[in-house]
Amino acid sequence: MIKGRSPGRIAHLAGANRSERVLILASFVNRVGNGLFNTASALYFTLVVDLPAVQVGAALTVAGLIGLIAGIPGGHLADRHGPRTIMMLALAVQAVAMSALVLVESWTALTVIATVDQLAAAAGGAAWGALVVRVGPDRPAMFRAKLRTYVNLGVVLGTVGAGFAVAANSRTAYTVLILGNAASFALCALLLFLLPHYKAVAAPPSQERRWIALTDRPFVTFTALYGAMGLQYPVVSLLLPIWISEHTDAPRWTVAAVSAINSGVCVLLQARIGSRIETPHDGGKAFRTAGLLFLVSCPMMALAAHTPVWAAAALVVAAILVHSVGEIWESSAGFALGFGLAPDHAQGQYQGVLGMGFSAGQALAPALLTTVVLGLGTTGWLLLGAFFATLGAAGPSLERWGTRTRSHQTAATADTDGTPGEAHA
Repeated sequence: MIKGRSPGRIAHLAGANRSERVLILASFVNRVGNGLFNTASALYFTLVVDLPAVQVGAALTVAGLIGLIAGIPGGHLADRHGPRTIMMLALAVQAVAMSALVLVESWTALTVIATVDQLAAAAGGAAWGALVVRVGPDRPAMFRAKLRTYVNLGVVLGTVGAGFAVAANSRTAYTVLILGNAASFALCALLLFLLPHYKAVAAPPSQERRWIALTDRPFVTFTALYGAMGLQYPVVSLLLPIWISEHTDAPRWTVAAVSAINSGVCVLLQARIGSRIETPHDGGKAFRTAGLLFLVSCPMMALAAHTPVWAAAALVVAAILVHSVGEIWESSAGFALGFGLAPDHAQGQYQGVLGMGFSAGQALAPALLTTVVLGLGTTGWLLLGAFFATLGAAGPSLERWGTRTRSHQTAATADTDGTPGEAHA
């Protein structure tokens, strides 16, 4: 029997207040569009536009690398002029750039338009991070966990929708996907009008330097570790499918099952696990836990190459379950440390630094994973697991370092203005 208060409970699952629900809905819409586009974009440019795959890859790589430079300035603008304004501008630019992709007929055009899109994406990503902090200040861990849950769900739904276009395999179907993604950017920007205009947070006198994030050694160190730990994402999307198909006797359906299980686990467990990781201290321990889970999952993936058909399938499924739980701990640690170690007045700039580090890691990941790990085979998997565990082990000490420097900054601020400093952790 459905009780009368169920709609209220469902609304609460999507956010504790109106602003949270608006940002969750906007992010969900945007990620549905991303799922539509990302799944089929390469096929559109190679099969419909008829560009060589090497040219498509080169264009997207150039665009991604150039786009990295916009994260920190975009975040700084978000801190100075409000994150909602900068994010809406970035989304508008992406909507126009995405629409223009249907006119692409050459490598040069693809490179230019994709670069504009990536510059806007980097700036918007930093502003989005700052906006998350302003929208969900009461129970930030719970809000961020819910937000990530719906973001994952949006990507899944978009990917399913893209499957129909891939099946149709026509220019019209692919064009609909691209314009659908452009529309998702525009709708996301319009939804942000429903949020308050969050004004800039004044910087303490001791922290008025423009590029404070780049001189914050604990945060820059965390950025490097977080970018390196981000190699775990292409393990699921790139490395494991190749390993299954070329090095194991597992049935081919396990390749599709990997993505489905990964998405399902993240959607179902993100809020349950992530809501408990609230402080930087929690984040440091969560980062270590993630590394240990990856240390377990990587050898399981390697072992699948040395077992019979159904044992290999069972190992792959078990490995992806463990790996997916590790992904939840890793992303939750990223939220807790990435936001918790950043001062309130410079959240956008700090998220720009973090986003730049993560994107750099993702750009390097395909080459590293396919050459080093696949090249070394079983040994490569074992080294990868040890690599993740080593990164994770640094989490608690990194958190203590970062928290200690925050305390010193707070004390310096109090000494400067004669009032108690405000802790940002």
